[in-house]
Amino acid sequence: MSVNHRPPEEPAQPSAAPRSLAEQLRARDDASLAALLQVRPDLITPVPTDLTQLATRAGTRASVVRALEHLDRFALQTAEALAVAPDPAAYDTLLALLAGDEGDPEVTGALPRALATLREQALVWGADDRLRLVRTARELLAPSPQHPSPTGLGPTVAEATAGMSPGRIQEILATAGLPTTHDAVSAVAALTELFTDRTRMRALLDEAPADSLEVLSRLVWGPPYGQVTADPAPRLRWLLDRGLLLPTAPGTVVIPREVALHLRAGRAHRKTEPLPPAVEPAVTHRPQAVDATAAGQAYTALATVEELLKDWDEGGPAVLRAGGLSVRDLKRTAVALDVPEPIAAFWIELAYAAGLLASDDEADEQYAATPAYDAWLELPAAERWTRLATAWLTATRTPGLVGGRDAKDRTLSALGPGLDRSAAPEVRHRVLALLAALPEGASAAADSLIARLHWERPLRNPESQARTDDLRTRLARWALSEAELLGITGRGALSTHGRALLATPPDAPLTGAELAAAASRAGRLLAPLLPTPLGHVLLQADLTAVAPGPLERPLADMLGVLADVESKGGATVYRFTPGSVRRALDAGRSASDLHAFLAAHSSTPVPQPLTYLIDDVARRHGHLRIGAASAYVRCDDDAMLNEILADKRSADLRLRRLAPTVLAAGTDPATLLEGLRAMGFAPAAESTEGDVLIARAHAHRTPPRTAPEPVPEGPPVPDATLLTAAIRAIRAGDLASTAPRKAAAPAANGSLPRTTSAETLATMQAAVLTGEPLWIGYVNAEGSASQRVIAPIRVEGGFVTAYDHTADEVRTFPLHRITGVAELADENAPLEAQ
Repeated sequence: MSVNHRPPEEPAQPSAAPRSLAEQLRARDDASLAALLQVRPDLITPVPTDLTQLATRAGTRASVVRALEHLDRFALQTAEALAVAPDPAAYDTLLALLAGDEGDPEVTGALPRALATLREQALVWGADDRLRLVRTARELLAPSPQHPSPTGLGPTVAEATAGMSPGRIQEILATAGLPTTHDAVSAVAALTELFTDRTRMRALLDEAPADSLEVLSRLVWGPPYGQVTADPAPRLRWLLDRGLLLPTAPGTVVIPREVALHLRAGRAHRKTEPLPPAVEPAVTHRPQAVDATAAGQAYTALATVEELLKDWDEGGPAVLRAGGLSVRDLKRTAVALDVPEPIAAFWIELAYAAGLLASDDEADEQYAATPAYDAWLELPAAERWTRLATAWLTATRTPGLVGGRDAKDRTLSALGPGLDRSAAPEVRHRVLALLAALPEGASAAADSLIARLHWERPLRNPESQARTDDLRTRLARWALSEAELLGITGRGALSTHGRALLATPPDAPLTGAELAAAASRAGRLLAPLLPTPLGHVLLQADLTAVAPGPLERPLADMLGVLADVESKGGATVYRFTPGSVRRALDAGRSASDLHAFLAAHSSTPVPQPLTYLIDDVARRHGHLRIGAASAYVRCDDDAMLNEILADKRSADLRLRRLAPTVLAAGTDPATLLEGLRAMGFAPAAESTEGDVLIARAHAHRTPPRTAPEPVPEGPPVPDATLLTAAIRAIRAGDLASTAPRKAAAPAANGSLPRTTSAETLATMQAAVLTGEPLWIGYVNAEGSASQRVIAPIRVEGGFVTAYDHTADEVRTFPLHRITGVAELADENAPLEAQ
């Protein structure tokens, strides 16, 4: 059993003009309703009970503002033109406002698409001969003194003369050469007819003084208001006497809309933009060079994130009380990574977005790597990169805002609150899609790309149209630079693996499994381009080691302990020092272990100076022993202890001799250890049992953390399952609310039926016998009232079991919750089972 969602006879009457938006929505098919709910998902939250409620919700201010903000420039200009056109307006009138008296083939060709967009989004309804803009949209876009129209037009003659005395209107008619009338309404109509007649208007303006025409030229494109004194100059008086300027308030005049349109040759906008501006290529490179450059930067991105989290391995900076990273810690991190502070903020936020970094939530809260970081390190390089790239594509946190100010003039800090911008993922995806539309290897001129973005999502405020610091512009510029840092682009052009991150066609956004599949494709394309890790280094006689490329992880980890990084770039240079060798010995390595390690991983013979350095440090390492007394120093060589006591630099350690081979200190063991090392000695810490303590770095990890969830821009777009269920519920509810009732039905139009309990029971029992559907009012357990169309099957025990056409299922209703029942009219045939 099924129910028609819409009576089958409706499509056969397309000529019947809809009287409201609800009626036009009722005439749509399911695919058209689904398109509306997809582009305006706020209309489905919660699901409307019927199409009348859907139309009402589509006309609310918040929903209309959101819909207008998602129109492209020409669709918005079309809506703006309808807002200054008569209501309703014919298609030809709208076309004339956009194309002007001379016409414009591009406007003529683009207008059907723009109008279809407005209709699809339920901003415009009616046939082509009676186009109506939704009332709320007209109120938002129509001219007013408080909110100037983007068109720059002022009020009509009828609106501007609404408060004018009838005698003054008759004087204007006489001065303009028109016969006087008997009432103000016909006088305003005659003046309007004059101003909209191109021939008569030209004749009138031919008589105008040149300085009067110059006044009109200053007001014609807006703003349409001007100031005058109590005794206007002759050039203004000439215009005022003929109604070419009309007073709106003391000292304020306005050029009527009809006059301005005549002077504009019928155009509502100074510049109509029916077609999107092209994104111009800046420079074209060989695709192979672009891919190689992007792959190199992708490897650098992995190394930078790894270096950042390695630096914070034992616990990173403290979390500010208000959340986020302090300015000092950001500067320190930027120095450690050898990048500017804004770039350091980007890498920190990227690691956070990928779930590799978080706060540990301990008493002394600090940032640290998450357990996911250890799993990330074990992945192949290409998979590690795709984790970063997909996190960047979908993140709403915006690193470019770091260092700026919020609405309360508070500084925005890295990892702190206030950095989410819901438009960021859409802008990033759109920037990459526009780059993908260029020839392979071509980079885009930034200004033309931003001009295209402004056309696709223009600013509604006329004063903001020329701004270059709006949020979307800044997001686009940040997206270009961040994509280059991440290796999605190379030399400004989209790489092959970057192109794989987009859908086909690129304009379609990716979500869920589609994004994972795209990331997998991108990783497979990137993998062959990444450098292969090396298992060797070049040892040099100046106590340095050169890594000509990326190193295998065990080699890189050990070399990071045994030597200090001196420089980075295409090749990394490590320097061996007494301190770095001592660090390796503190980690439990012996001199023989270090000699064997270097011999196994050097492509050149181990230089003699490096061998001597290791042996010399190892010979002295642990000769002095430090333990807890509060602290002590012991050494078999009492001459060395005498040397320490005689050194003036040991005064702060407050040393005194307890025995020929033991000194006691007034400081803790860690301070004593560092103090003696600063004096040039190589002491080793020991345990209470006298064993040498091995100093291994303690990796601090947060508890398991999930990556931060992006902040969505409005309600999520419904999927196909939700759309199907919602449309069926809306259709069924609309059927229940609009089904014809018999004239004897006691309920008033639009209200729930009201009958007594006895009448309800009798009607239900009769319907069981006849099989007729009924219209009922029902109040659920939460007290929410609704109207339904049901076909009763059984009535017993205070319950009625019936087929609920609204829910499209068999349900049981308590009779005491039914407010009333009414029979449906005989012509309600569509309720019958097919």
